[in-house]
Amino acid sequence: MKFDWHNTLDIAIELADKYPNEDVQYIRFTDLHRYVCELDGFVGDPDKSNEAILEAIQMAWLDELD
Repeated sequence: MKFDWHNTLDIAIELADKYPNEDVQYIRFTDLHRYVCELDGFVGDPDKSNEAILEAIQMAWLDELD
């Protein structure tokens, strides 16, 4: 499956699987950006993210943990 920055739920699911012990509530956006770019299937342009997108991914990831 291929996804980009706007597939926040898909990214969150992949991150939850790949980083089960990450403290998502306190993750730095620089680390989150790197984690997303390193995911298998991620085809987004690394320069096209912004704080709002990273925050949406973070919130979706937190929801996945509940």
